[in-house]
Amino acid sequence: MEVPGSSKKMIATQAEMVEERVPLAYRDQCAHLLIPLNKCRQSELYLPWKCESERHTYEKCEYELVMERMLQMQKIREQEAKLKQSQKQGTAIPIIPNTANA
Repeated sequence: MEVPGSSKKMIATQAEMVEERVPLAYRDQCAHLLIPLNKCRQSELYLPWKCESERHTYEKCEYELVMERMLQMQKIREQEAKLKQSQKQGTAIPIIPNTANA
């Protein structure tokens, strides 16, 4: 499934995420990595030094999504700044004002 505005595709389906009880807040393009991570965590009793490779791949995926969103927001801000700049140039206050009698 294609997600608008993102370069990553949804790999995990809604049915898989429901079956694995993935919380709604975590159902993003990295959910396919969260499912095996949660299984590993449960099987290893949430020991912090276990499941390091799964956690690393999941966190890297989340980091890439955040960076992608930041770049998109930066582009939007640049476009808005250009638009404001062009509007500002069109309605500039004249240096020498017109007098009422002119």
